[in-house]
Parts: sequence; structure tokens; C-alpha cells
Amino acid sequence: MKNQIEFNWPVRVYYEDTDAGGVVYYANYLKFLERARTEYLRSLGFEQDQLKQEYGIIFAVHSLSIQYQKPAVFNDALTATAEIIDIGKARLTFKQMITRDSDNTGICSAEVMIACLHADKFTPARIPAHILEAIHGS
Repeated sequence: MKNQIEFNWPVRVYYEDTDAGGVVYYANYLKFLERARTEYLRSLGFEQDQLKQEYGIIFAVHSLSIQYQKPAVFNDALTATAEIIDIGKARLTFKQMITRDSDNTGICSAEVMIACLHADKFTPARIPAHILEAIHGS
């Protein structure tokens, strides 16, 4: 696989993202990472709803590992990254990070395995060739 370019997506922390301690609730980082993966696919020309309608496939998180380093707080400007590090017949593995823009502090890092599934049966589906071609060309 050719070296992939890291995709960056800006995220602003809203009050609703924080917990009673004033920091981002741990599960909300997963939402930020999801947005980066979705926007990465969009940047390649693939809308997830169209993939379901036209090709009968969906992408779903199979598994992930996440490490939290520092907290983010209300109004922080963050960057969520997405980089594909491995491709299988029916899966993509992303390396992802979230950093604070003001000081480049690492907030968290994750490895996320995404499964390509038949939308109607939720069974593994081969990733369509044109998606793989777009990924390899990015």
C-alpha cells in the first residue's frame, strides 16, 4: 500500500461536549474521530448514504483501541486526523489522533478498524474497487 496522506478535520469543543468536570466526556472523542473518517471519505467523493443506496454497503466500527493523553476543554480548537494504515478485502484500519491547535498537545490517539458490510445483512462485504482506487490515489 502506498503511503497515505494524513487527513485533518477541525473540531471545536462545545459546552455540550463536556462533562461535569468541564472536560470533554471521553466518549465524545469517538464522535470527533468518526467525523474525521466520514469527512475523509467525503473528500474522496464518497457519501456514506450513497454507498448504502447505490452499492448496498455500509462502513461500521469493528473494533478500536484508544489512548487518552490530555483533556480537552470547552472552546478548544482541535484537529482530528484520519490515516488509513491497512486495507483488507472487507476492512480499513485507521490511525487517528486528536490534537489541540493552540499548542499542538496530543489529546488522544486511536487505531480504528472499520468493516465494510452488506447493508441488508450486516455481513462482511468486499470494498468496491473504485473506493480502493480512490484511497490508493489519495
